[in-house]
Amino acid sequence: MNYSLLFILFFFLIIPKEETFSQKLNPGDGVRITFLDITDNISGDYFIQPEDKLQLPYIGIINTANKEFPVIKEEIISKYDSLYKNPDITVLSLFRINIHGEVRNPGYYFVTQNENLTGIIALAGGYTNAASLDDMFILRDNREIELDVESIIEEGNTAADIGLQTGDQIVIPRSFWADPGRFTWIFSLIAVTVTAIALFIK
Repeated sequence: MNYSLLFILFFFLIIPKEETFSQKLNPGDGVRITFLDITDNISGDYFIQPEDKLQLPYIGIINTANKEFPVIKEEIISKYDSLYKNPDITVLSLFRINIHGEVRNPGYYFVTQNENLTGIIALAGGYTNAASLDDMFILRDNREIELDVESIIEEGNTAADIGLQTGDQIVIPRSFWADPGRFTWIFSLIAVTVTAIALFIK
């Protein structure tokens, strides 16, 4: 029996989902820190400044240059652990995306890797009645990435599951049927077609 292969398989199975989120954070992105057992006013959102510097209460500056999120997270937890001894702390990535199209408040929003698609769209005020959810997609570097929205919502997939990255745009297109003028055009075409068939039959 190949025990090395079994060990590797077990190792990947026990890794928490959020640990697989290995995106690099850029200046303007940040972290969301939550303490559950510390009275000091530390919990909150903190953003990476130019030159990849992250200033945090009591532990000073974290250099985030060329580091992926799990490394940054581990460094933050380690420094607070040396200060408070086994604190109950959660550290989430916080990155900026653009949500636009058929939402009530299009614009830029910060999301964590643990937020699901419904919660992300809710940040922008939710869908409008004219939204075509089946046609929603991510725009990244002028490349469209299709989304299986029904499956994503049904399974409760998070931003990490979807592979959402800083700088991504979530686009919610307008439904073809949302424009009343199109109904007029379609009905007119049907009327012309029916008339032509009637004349042909005669």
